[in-house]
Amino acid sequence: MRLWVLRHGEAEPRANTDAERRLTAHGREQVLHSAAHLLGQPLQAIIASPYVRAQQTAALVHDTLGFAQPVQTVPWLTPESDAQTVIAEIERLGLEHVLLVSHQPLVGNLVGLLEHGHARQPSPLSTASLAELEGDWPLAGLMTLRNLLHTP
Repeated sequence: MRLWVLRHGEAEPRANTDAERRLTAHGREQVLHSAAHLLGQPLQAIIASPYVRAQQTAALVHDTLGFAQPVQTVPWLTPESDAQTVIAEIERLGLEHVLLVSHQPLVGNLVGLLEHGHARQPSPLSTASLAELEGDWPLAGLMTLRNLLHTP
């Protein structure tokens, strides 16, 4: 299994709610830079948080890749979601190549948990950072971090 975890691009600092914050022009550029690294990858699904900035990020990746399937929006990828819950949901999907688009602190906790088997070492994903993990199963401590791309 290969799993890519993408943090949304830079977002505006304020909106009526955190969920309504939109990508900035710089954030869109960051996402396009990260999306270029996904070209040619055998993705089966793009799954995103319902928050606006994650939806915009996923849409940019979707369009850049010319991905045939629609972006799947799920409630278990919000900033405060539990990494163990996300792992269970990924396993339930039964897919081999998945891109998740979400937020800190979830993305750092998830990558750290999958790589190290515990939450004491979250990965430092800045805006539009892209982590690539590989392993037989999406289980805590059983995946290897193959690449961690940070955007300018």
